[in-house]
Amino acid sequence: MKKVTLIKGDGIGPEVVDSALRVLEAAGAEIEWQERLAGLSAVERGEDILPESTLESFRDTRVALKGPLT
Repeated sequence: MKKVTLIKGDGIGPEVVDSALRVLEAAGAEIEWQERLAGLSAVERGEDILPESTLESFRDTRVALKGPLT
C-alpha cells in the first residue's frame, strides 16, 4: 500500500479532492492517506501557511494529492 500526503485545500478544494478520491477508490488504488493542512485552512487553525507537519509528510511519502488553496 502506497502512502500519499493528502491536502484537501479550501474553497472548492475539498469537493474536488473528494471526487478524485472516489475515482481512485473505484479504480482499486491501494493508498494510505496522510491528511495534512496547508494554505488558508492551516492559517485559520493558527498554523503556518505550510506547517512543518505537512512538510514532514511530504518527506515521508514523497508524493501528494493537493486540492486548490487560497
